[in-house]
Amino acid sequence: MTMWVFGYGSLLWNPGFPVAQSVVATLPDYHRSFCMRSIHHRGSEAEPGLVLALDEAPGTACKGLALAVEAGHESRTLDELRERELISSAYVEKNLRVMLETGQPVTAVTYVIDADHVQYCGGLPLEEQAQIIARAVGGRGPNHEYLFNTAQHLADIGLADPDLDWLTARVRALRP
Repeated sequence: MTMWVFGYGSLLWNPGFPVAQSVVATLPDYHRSFCMRSIHHRGSEAEPGLVLALDEAPGTACKGLALAVEAGHESRTLDELRERELISSAYVEKNLRVMLETGQPVTAVTYVIDADHVQYCGGLPLEEQAQIIARAVGGRGPNHEYLFNTAQHLADIGLADPDLDWLTARVRALRP
């Protein structure tokens, strides 16, 4: 049985595991949002950055990629994803149904935000998000690189996100 992972942020451009197949997919009742303060990868405890998370919102949908894990790599992939994504317990791992663009439903390992976690910051105005992203730096590099990579990869697969496009332009204007 194929193990699927739903990618909507950095997993689009840096899955970190062998991908056998990549298919555009839709996850219902969640939306992509810079609603998680990053204190490890794209910011620090002293100056948190922002990373994308799936924020539950009935009636919405998030388009991303369903990534099929190469056969034989499932256990290692899950271990590495948990080490990467569950570093501070702000994400919750769920197995959720996504609809592939072919019309086939599959169950995918998906990381969603815990809205009760201290790192949750849903609803920040875009300007505030831009100000944070423009200056934050974490263990995996500058926060703006995360934004730029994600926005570019979404555009490359035909899934441009208007909020990420606005943030990209604003953060570029804020950077020296």
